[in-house]
Amino acid sequence: MNKSYRPDTDSSQIKIIYLGTAGWEITNGTTVILIDPYLSRLRRKDSDSSDPADPSAAGDNRKAYGPNDFVEPDTAVINNHIKKADYILVHHSHRDHVMDVPYIALKTGATVIGTESTANIMLAYGIPEEHIITVKGGEDYDFGAFSLKIIPSLHSPLDQKRYYDSRVIPKDIKAPLRVSDFVEGGSIAFLIRFEGHQILTFGSMNFIERELVGLRPDIAIVGAAPSRTEIYDYAGRLMRVLNYPAIVLPTHWDNFSIPYGAPEYDRLKQLDSFQKEIKTASPKTKVIIPKYFEPIVLKSK
Repeated sequence: MNKSYRPDTDSSQIKIIYLGTAGWEITNGTTVILIDPYLSRLRRKDSDSSDPADPSAAGDNRKAYGPNDFVEPDTAVINNHIKKADYILVHHSHRDHVMDVPYIALKTGATVIGTESTANIMLAYGIPEEHIITVKGGEDYDFGAFSLKIIPSLHSPLDQKRYYDSRVIPKDIKAPLRVSDFVEGGSIAFLIRFEGHQILTFGSMNFIERELVGLRPDIAIVGAAPSRTEIYDYAGRLMRVLNYPAIVLPTHWDNFSIPYGAPEYDRLKQLDSFQKEIKTASPKTKVIIPKYFEPIVLKSK
């Protein structure tokens, strides 16, 4: 895997850093944008395995969480990696996208941008209303250092295409939340215009094709987990409608129930097929496989 992607040595640059799951940091050294920052990687009770070859069973002695357990962010891991944030973008409100956001928002004073469900979680944890921007898709906002188009989207087709969840996290929900309290609450994608780049980000393995017509991102952060194979011509349709972006970064491909550093051989093998799908659909696109916390450095345009 590439340690970092450095097309030149110009000092004017942005860094894109993979935090795991669907989490990213994008920064020009002054403004820091976090996307779905989930670093706690809670061990799930239903992921326990007696198979010694399963990485989730190899020496992970952390507390295991079930559906009725209250969540607890791993503040040590978060503090080690997150020093600053100006904005936090949340694709949807499942635990592996939003659970760590209240702690990070309180720690950094960042403004959180997400759906009604995301906003209600923030309110439950005491994030001030002036630090929350609620969106539903269709908005296009200018924040000075960058602009942000919010795009209606779809969650991945979990449970053999039988996934559907219309629930919204209520405004009167109280913290702390249990594992089962985190529902999708609708899905959105983001087009971030920053330092001359257009960066399109997805939080799972699906999209609404008509909502992407006319977009021309040079960087697409694309869901790469196996459920993408349940979507018709996933890579082909996406590359065509986006006019073949120069760079694709896979997201949401790892096992987010095991600690950083645990082996993920099977997940890395799955990325091989994702990379082939993208290259077949868009031969000139560069697919960069990120490593946790190692910056991908791009020149500002």
